[in-house]
Amino acid sequence: MSLENEELRRQEDYLKLLAQQYPDISSVCTEIINLNAIRNLPKGTEHFMSDLHGEDEAFRHILNNGSGVIREKVDMVFAHSMPEKERAWFATLIYYPKEKMEEIKRDTVNMDDWYSTTLYRLVEVCKLVASKYTRSKVRKAMPEAFGYILDELLHTNYDEENKQSYYQHIISTIIDINRAEEVIECLCSLIKRLAVDCLHIVGDIYDRGERADNILDLLMEHHCVDIQWGNHDILWMGAAAGNEACIACVLNLALQYNTLDIVENGYGISLRDMISFAQETYKDCTWFMPRNPDDKDYLPTSMDTLSKVHKAIAIMQFKLEGQIIRRHPEYGMDDRLLLGNVDCDKRTVTIGGIAYPLNDCHFPTLDAADPYALSVAERELMATLRRAFLGSERLQKHVGFLYSHGSMYLKINQNLLFHGCIPMDEDGNFRVFTAADGRSYSGRAYMDYADKTARRAYYATAENPLKQEYVDFLWYLWCGRNSPLFGRDKISTFERYFVAEPALWKEEKDPYYRHIQHADLCDKILREFGLEPSSSHIINGHVPVKAIQGESPIKADGRLIVIDGGFCKAYHATTGIAGYTLIYSSHGLRLIAHESFGGIQSAIQENKDILTTTTIFETTRHRLMVKDMDKGAEIQEKIDRLKMLLRAYRVGIISPK
Repeated sequence: MSLENEELRRQEDYLKLLAQQYPDISSVCTEIINLNAIRNLPKGTEHFMSDLHGEDEAFRHILNNGSGVIREKVDMVFAHSMPEKERAWFATLIYYPKEKMEEIKRDTVNMDDWYSTTLYRLVEVCKLVASKYTRSKVRKAMPEAFGYILDELLHTNYDEENKQSYYQHIISTIIDINRAEEVIECLCSLIKRLAVDCLHIVGDIYDRGERADNILDLLMEHHCVDIQWGNHDILWMGAAAGNEACIACVLNLALQYNTLDIVENGYGISLRDMISFAQETYKDCTWFMPRNPDDKDYLPTSMDTLSKVHKAIAIMQFKLEGQIIRRHPEYGMDDRLLLGNVDCDKRTVTIGGIAYPLNDCHFPTLDAADPYALSVAERELMATLRRAFLGSERLQKHVGFLYSHGSMYLKINQNLLFHGCIPMDEDGNFRVFTAADGRSYSGRAYMDYADKTARRAYYATAENPLKQEYVDFLWYLWCGRNSPLFGRDKISTFERYFVAEPALWKEEKDPYYRHIQHADLCDKILREFGLEPSSSHIINGHVPVKAIQGESPIKADGRLIVIDGGFCKAYHATTGIAGYTLIYSSHGLRLIAHESFGGIQSAIQENKDILTTTTIFETTRHRLMVKDMDKGAEIQEKIDRLKMLLRAYRVGIISPK
C-alpha cells in the first residue's frame, strides 16, 4: 500500500463523514471546481470604523455610503452619461431610498417613466458591485420576496436581441403591479450589502454621543460584522454584568454628556429613585455642572436637579471604585484611593504626598472611619440600579451581541485589529500583568487572558466563587493602569471634579503610544501575534488623531493605522475632522478622512454627503484575490480534504453512493 493510501486509511472515519455531504465522485468534483473558482475571485471590500461614540446619524450615513464606496461605483457606471449633480442625487437615493422616493413623488408627474429609468440604472450599479462574487452568494444576499426577479435582472443581458423583450417586460410588469418602489428599495439594499463584504468596528460604540443603542440595532442587522471591544464598550458590558462601579461610571458619563436618554428611553432604566435620593441628600449642591452646560437640550429648570444627581452618582462611583481597588492589590492602584485622603476639616485632599485645596467639601455621605462604605440609602439605591441594568432586556440583548461578535483583538487578512494598546514599558518590552492567582501575562497572552476573563464575568453563574473577581476585572479593563483598552496611568475624574490644579488632570499614555512611531516596535507586536511584518498592519482606534495640528494617522512607515480621528462631536474642536475610516479592497488600502456631518435630513434633502478626503497609502502589484486572504486558505484546506475523498473513492477505500 502506498504512503498516500495509508494516509487515506488513517483519515477513513473523517472521510466517511465528509462522504455524507458529497456522496459520489461527481459531487466532489463539482465542489472542487466551485471552490477553486471562488479562490480566484477578487477579495471582498472590508470597511473599518472605530470610536463611534453614540453618533448614530453619522454612523448610519457612513454605513450607507460605505465611506464613499457607493458613490465611487455610481461614478464608475455613470461618469460619462450623468451630470455630477444627478449622480449625487442618485447616490443619495441608494443611501435612503424610502425618503428620496417620497421626495420624487411630490415633484414628478409621470412616475412610471421615473421608475423604469431608475430600475435600469440601479441594476447597472448592482451588476458592478456583484461582479466580484459568485452568483450563489449574490442570490443568498437578495431579499427572499424578490430574489428570483432580481436574479433575472442581474444576469440577463438586455443588449442581446433574444433577451431584450424579456428584460423589458420584467421591468414593465414590476411597475404595472405597483411593486416598483419595493424593488427599488431591495436593489438599493443589495447594492449596499454587496459593496462592503465585511464591517470591522474597532471599539467604542458607547458613550459621549446620544444613541449607541441605535448603532447596536444597525450592527445586529448587518450581514457580516465583528467588533473589537473598546474601553467604553467594556464599561457597559460591566454594567450589564452587574458591576456596580461600572453602573456608576455609565451614569456619570451620561450626566456629563447629556445622554441620559439612552439609559431611560433606550434601555428602559428608571432613574426616579436616583433623582429622589440626590435631591434630598445633596440639596445644598448647586455647582456640579455637566460637561456641556450650554447644550440647547438642557432646560435651565433642570440644571439644579442634574447637578445634584451628577454629584450623588460621582461620590458613589469613587466609593465603589475604592472597594474594587482594595479587593485587588494586584491591580497596583492604591494611589487612586483619593476619597480616603480627603480632610474635610482642612478642606484638602492629599495626592502624591501633597495636600491640595478642594473646590468643594460637601460630602454628606462620607464616613471618615470608612470612606469607601456606601451609606444605607446609597446601598439601597445601587441595589435598585443594579436590578434595573440586569433586567433591561434590550441592554442584555446588545451586550450579548458584543460578546458573540466581539473580542479583545482580531487577526484577519494579515491585519491585527485592537482598540487600545499592547501595554509596554519604557524599553519597549511587553508589560507584565499579574493576575489574582499569581500568574503573569504579557503581550498576546495578556490579551487572551483579558478576553477569557471578560467572557467569564458575564457568563459565569452567581455560584462560581470567582464571579466577583471576573466582574471586577471588567472595571479594571475600563480604567486600570495596565489595561490594554485604557492605555493610561490613571483616569483623573476625581481631580478634575474637585481640584483646581490642571497638572493633576493629566493622564500619561502608555509607552506603547510612543513606541508605535517606530517600525521595529510595530514589527515586534505583529510577530507576537504570529503575523509577518512585511505584509501586515496594526489597526487601532482609541486615541483621536489631531489632524488640525498636522498629526498623521499613519505610523511607523505604514505599519500602523489609527482610525479614531474624532467621530464624536465632542472631539471635533481638537481633531479638526470628524473621524477616519479605512477601506481594504482588492486594490489595496485607502484611508478616508471625514468632515463634520450635517445630519441625515440635510443629506436627504440637499443630497449632501459627508465630505471626505481619500489617502491611498498602499496599493498592490496585483489585484488581491480571495486566495490571498484568510478565506482563501480555508477554502484550500477544504479542497485538499475533498481531493483526499476523491482519491478514496477512486482507489476503493470508500464506496460512492
